[in-house]
Amino acid sequence: MISAVVALLVAAPLWDRAFDVARPSEVAATVSARCGGCSWSSPLRPGAVLIVDVDGRYSQHLILTRGEGPVEYRVLLGGLAAGTHRLRIRVDRSWTPRAVHEVAVQDVQCAATPEAAPESRALALAPVVHVRGNAFRRFTDVPLVMWYETDATPRGTRIRYSVVFSNEDGGTPADRLMATWGRLTDIEYVLGIEMAPDGRVLEATYQGPEHKIVPYRGLVRGRHPALWVVTDNNMVADRGKTHAVFAPVPQPFDLGGTSREAVMDANPWTYQVSSLEAVREGRVREDARPGSRMLPDPRRFVYLEACAQTRDAALTFGVAVDRGGALEWFDSDGGQKEFRIIRRPSEFPNGCFRGAVALPADAGEAPLRALRFRAYTRAPAKGEAPLPAGSGAARVLRVNRLFRLDRDFLPGPDLFTWRGELPLAVEGAASEIAIPAR
Repeated sequence: MISAVVALLVAAPLWDRAFDVARPSEVAATVSARCGGCSWSSPLRPGAVLIVDVDGRYSQHLILTRGEGPVEYRVLLGGLAAGTHRLRIRVDRSWTPRAVHEVAVQDVQCAATPEAAPESRALALAPVVHVRGNAFRRFTDVPLVMWYETDATPRGTRIRYSVVFSNEDGGTPADRLMATWGRLTDIEYVLGIEMAPDGRVLEATYQGPEHKIVPYRGLVRGRHPALWVVTDNNMVADRGKTHAVFAPVPQPFDLGGTSREAVMDANPWTYQVSSLEAVREGRVREDARPGSRMLPDPRRFVYLEACAQTRDAALTFGVAVDRGGALEWFDSDGGQKEFRIIRRPSEFPNGCFRGAVALPADAGEAPLRALRFRAYTRAPAKGEAPLPAGSGAARVLRVNRLFRLDRDFLPGPDLFTWRGELPLAVEGAASEIAIPAR
C-alpha cells in the first residue's frame, strides 16, 4: 500500500481506512511504521507517539521505539463485532518531540481471532497497561512486549500475563541488573486469572507495589482488565489517574525449560531498545566499574543462560577469554556480594537464570575457552537469621545459551550449549566447563 507520510504540523491522520470482521473476534493490528531520523538513543529524536482510534473512539497509544524503520508494531484492538470498522492512526503532537519532522504508517494488517478459537480467551482477558506520565515525558519504561503462560490448577486453569518494559527507573541499578539478570529491561508479572473448566473466573490477582500479590477488583465481562503503572519499578494497581494506555498483543509462551528472558530472545529488538535507552539516559560509561550503578557498552558483555538446582545458595559465573594464548578470567559478580545470582525454587522452579559479564574493551572478539561457576551461602532474607557459612547446595545442569550482542545491539549466534551435572562446593572452589574451539 502507498504509505501515509505526515509532517507534524499537518493535522491529517497517518492512516484512516476501513476493515472488515467476519464474526465477533479479538482483533490485532500489525502497524508498519517509520520515524524519520529517529533513534531511541537520541535525546532529541528518540521516537514518535501515535494515537490509535477504532470506530472514532480512542483505543490506545503507540510509541515508535525502534528507530527509523519501517518496523512492524503489533497492537491489540480488542473485541469487535462482525461488520465493517474503521482504524485511524494519528500523531500525538503533545508528546512527540518537536525535532521529529516525519512519521509514516506504510501499512496496517488486521487479524481477527474468532470467539470460538482456543486462543481467544487469553486474548480477551489480556490487560491493557496505563503507563506513568514520565513514560512520555522521558521516553522511558515503555511496555514493549506482553506474554502469557497457561498453567493447570486444582480448580481449573490459570493464565499469567507478564510485560517486558524497556527499563525500570526506580529498580535495580544497571550494573547489578546486568550481572544478576543478564538484561537491561524490566520484566514483571502483572496479572493472573484463574478459571474453572466452564470458563467462570475464580480469582484474579495482580502484582502491586512492594511485589505484593493482591486481588484485582476491576474485572468486567467484555472489557480488557486495566492496570496502571504506579511505581518507578513498574509495579501496577487496578486504579489510577493516567489516561494513556498500551495494548501490545500478548504472545503465548511455555517457559518450562528456560528463563523468562527467552521472551526477549523471541523479540530480539528488545535488547536493542533497552541498550539504546541506557545510552540516552547516561547509564553507559566505558570506564564503569561494578558497584558504580553504571555499566560499559552492553556489546562488551557475554550473556549466559544456565539452569541449576540450588538450596540456600547464590551463584556466580565467569568466562575465560583467550588473550593471545593465555586465558584470562572475568567473573559476573565483579567482587560485589550483591551481584550474586539467586533464584529461589519457590519463584523459579526450573532453576533457569540469566546473567552477563563484561569483557575489557580491547578483548574484541577474542575466543571464549571456558565457563566456571561458584556457589555461596545465600544472604538472609529480611528478618531472617544468617545461615551458617557453607550451608546450602548447588549443581549446574544445563547451559542453554551463551552469546554476545552484535554492532546493532542484537543477540548474536549461540556460542555454546551444555548438558550434564556439575556439582558446586558452596563457599568452595569454582567448577569449570571447557568450551571447545569453534
